[in-house]
Amino acid sequence: MRVMTWNINSVRLRAPLLAELVKHSAPDVVCLQETKTPDEHFPREVLEKLGYPHIAFVGMKGYNGVAILSKFPLEDIRTFPRCLKEDCRHIAAKVMQDDKTAFDIHNLYVPAGGDKPDPVINDKFQHKLDFVDELSEFFPKHHANDEPMIVVGDLNIAPLENDVWSHKQMLKVVSHTPVEVEKLNDFYRSMGWIDAVRHFVPDEEKLYSWWSYRARDWEASDRGRRLDHIWVTDPLKEKLKSQQVLKTVRGWERPSDHAPVIIDIDM
Repeated sequence: MRVMTWNINSVRLRAPLLAELVKHSAPDVVCLQETKTPDEHFPREVLEKLGYPHIAFVGMKGYNGVAILSKFPLEDIRTFPRCLKEDCRHIAAKVMQDDKTAFDIHNLYVPAGGDKPDPVINDKFQHKLDFVDELSEFFPKHHANDEPMIVVGDLNIAPLENDVWSHKQMLKVVSHTPVEVEKLNDFYRSMGWIDAVRHFVPDEEKLYSWWSYRARDWEASDRGRRLDHIWVTDPLKEKLKSQQVLKTVRGWERPSDHAPVIIDIDM
C-alpha cells in the first residue's frame, strides 16, 4: 500500500497537479494539507474521478484544511479541534482492507508559527508550541503503541541537523529552533514513533521537502527544510518497504512550495 502526504496549498487550484501526480505515482492513500476551501466547495467529484471513492475532509475558507483520499474504505472518520480552535488541522480515519482495519491514519497540519520564535511577542509561535504539546498528550491517552497507526502531515518542524540546509544559521529561524525541536521530539517519543522516511535515509544525509517561494532559483540554491513527515507505530516498522520525496513536483508549473512524500508498506 502506498501512502502519500502533500501540503497542496489549495486543493481547488492544484487539483490538476494532483491528477498528474496520481497518474505517475499511483498512491493508494493521499493525505492533503492546506486545502484552503470550506467543505461546500471541496472538489469531491473531481477527486473521486481520480480513483479515490473514499474521501474525508474538513476545511475553511482561505486557510488550513486537511483531507484523506483513499482507494480503500474509510471508517471512524474523526476531526479534532486543537488548542480550543476550530481551525481544521487534524483529521483521522481507519483505512480498511478486507473488512479489517489496516491502520489508523492521522493527518496533521501543525501551525507554521509566524516569523519570531518568541511566544511572548508572537502568539502564533505560542499556538504552535501548544499544538504540539497537545498532540504529545493526546496520542498516548487515546491510543496504544501496539496499534498499527500512521501519522502524516506538514508538521512545520525540521528536527534534525540535516533536515535543514544550514543547522547553524537556522537555529533562530522558526521551524528549527531548539524549543520546537524539543517539543516535536517529545511528541515523537510519546508513542515510540518510527520516522518512516529516515528509516531509509541516514540522519547524516540532507533531506528536504520544502523550498521557499522567495528563492529565485530554489533548485540551484537548495535551501530546503524537511517539514513534511510520515511516522508509524512499531507494528508497521517491519512492513516499511521504501520512501520517496518527489522533489521534481516542486518544479512543476504553479507548484506548492512543498514536495509530496511517499512511503510503501507491505500490507
